[in-house]
Amino acid sequence: MNLIALFPVVLIVVVALFSAIKILREYERGVVFQLGRFWKVKGPGLIILIPVVQTMERIDLRTIVMDVPSQDLITRDNVSVKVNAVVYFRVVDPQKAIINVEHFYDAISQLAQTTLRSVLGQHDLDELLSERDKLNNDIQTILDQHTDAWGVKVANVEIKHVDINETMVRAMARQAEAERQRRAKVIHAEGEQQAAEKLVEAAKLLGADPRAIQLRYLSTLTDIAGDKNSTIVFPLPIDFIESLTKRSGA
Repeated sequence: MNLIALFPVVLIVVVALFSAIKILREYERGVVFQLGRFWKVKGPGLIILIPVVQTMERIDLRTIVMDVPSQDLITRDNVSVKVNAVVYFRVVDPQKAIINVEHFYDAISQLAQTTLRSVLGQHDLDELLSERDKLNNDIQTILDQHTDAWGVKVANVEIKHVDINETMVRAMARQAEAERQRRAKVIHAEGEQQAAEKLVEAAKLLGADPRAIQLRYLSTLTDIAGDKNSTIVFPLPIDFIESLTKRSGA
């Protein structure tokens, strides 16, 4: 009868002993509270707690990948877009992550969403598409500053996708085509300018010595004769034509 009466007591003691033994993996830490007050951070390995007096909260120290939901925002040039991103962070101070914020994962998620809208809304669409590395660094810096008090280190932020409506896509395509045409015209005009400059330089060199222009005439005749043309145009020097005109007038 005595053994039967002691059985519940023994069972309670065994359950209490098992509940007092905790095993933490290499990437886990335990924030231990004693009578409601912070005591210490323990782990990894075997942890023994005093039943009722001590309690423990587990913290994972591995890098956490958080998917930021798609956010509707308006860029500085009044273009409506949808942007989503991914945030990489990890807990570096388990004590702060438990004591200073209620749920650090939810807190970082909300902070990332508001920061994404705030930062990207200050830039034009062209900057949003072409300067992602800079924008990623700006968002990461802001998040890291705010989460430092929570014992969390934001390692990286990446903008995954920028969704633009079809009307804006067509407008951007027309703009890109017009830009290509503009650059082609500029390149053609620059080519004409360079050719004109070279022609002027050549004319100055040929005009410096009358024999040079005669040699050029002969070279041109040789080229024409080699093409097997039936008609040969022989250029006459302007000085020769002027001398003939003066003689006829005389």
